[in-house]
Amino acid sequence: MSNEALNAVCPYYTMYPLDFPLRVLEQYGKRGDWVIDPFCGRGTTNFAARLRKMPSVGVDSSPVAAALAQAKLATATPSGVTASARAILKAAKEPTSLPTGEFWRLAYHEHTLVQICQVREALLADCSSDTRILLRAIVLGALHGPRPKGAPSYFSNQSPRTFAPKPKYAVKFWTARGMQPVDVDVLSIIKTRADRYLTEPPPNVGGKVLLGDSRVADTFTDTPKARFVVTSPPYFGMRTYLPDQWLRLWFLGGPDYVEYRQPEGQLEHSGADHFAAEMGRVWKNVAKHTTNDARLIIRYGGIHDRDAVPMDVLKKSLVDSGWRMKTAKAVPDSDSGRRQVRQFQAVPKKAITEHDVYCHRA
Repeated sequence: MSNEALNAVCPYYTMYPLDFPLRVLEQYGKRGDWVIDPFCGRGTTNFAARLRKMPSVGVDSSPVAAALAQAKLATATPSGVTASARAILKAAKEPTSLPTGEFWRLAYHEHTLVQICQVREALLADCSSDTRILLRAIVLGALHGPRPKGAPSYFSNQSPRTFAPKPKYAVKFWTARGMQPVDVDVLSIIKTRADRYLTEPPPNVGGKVLLGDSRVADTFTDTPKARFVVTSPPYFGMRTYLPDQWLRLWFLGGPDYVEYRQPEGQLEHSGADHFAAEMGRVWKNVAKHTTNDARLIIRYGGIHDRDAVPMDVLKKSLVDSGWRMKTAKAVPDSDSGRRQVRQFQAVPKKAITEHDVYCHRA
């Protein structure tokens, strides 16, 4: 069992590999240096900083991302998390809200859905302790995924594990194959996952994760001066972060249907120049909360349905941002790695090359 296990607590379709921030922080940093990730996603940079005994701050505008990243800085025992889930289910009454409709009937067994809703309501009422923060992340990771031949490891009928199935397509898929949801043992799945992810805890290190907008200047007001900003911003044109996580958003208090409108706090994708300017606001904000010798390291790429060259967009964002680009290195063999775009196409086109961009304070 590795103390890196917690990083896999919930699969997330835009995740970048842990070895990227680990390598950067090991090469340039030292214990105690503060790290910022203004687009923290599921908290990979924050977790890498924790492994290197470096405190960190993460910010993301997605409730799902923030919940998962918060878990990467939390500490609790497997038995504590399991006991918390057991106590919630033992004390729970009938849920005050239970989703209905064909999707929900086919996605979860009736008894399983009741238990999920009981845990959901308890965590919405109180998720302030590390134990509950980790329980929440474990449940988010188990909400949907494939049905194995052996013991179930997810709560749902056959589903993708990195993004939520869209209701109309899922109902058609399950009906055509005669797939009915199984009455799974919710507590057993939680226990198995808690043992897997929490048995060997990473070191206790300070830090925080905020649900917020990094374009807003006062987001970083209470942040200590950081020596590193390590991040991977949204790729220009990728706007389905929240709709593709709609089931996890529901568990966190959102609606029980897919919302496609672009929420506040997300970078606007109306044009490459505007998108670059939006990113530039973030770079300026974090520059004000870094040391004079700070480094900004960005992993960046693109998707095929946009004409803009990704590196051109990134370079524009760095103009007058408080940062000066020093080097840009192509990420070797992007097609073989865990890239951000590959989950979005059934037969992906050849990956657009990603780059690691190294910047110093201007």
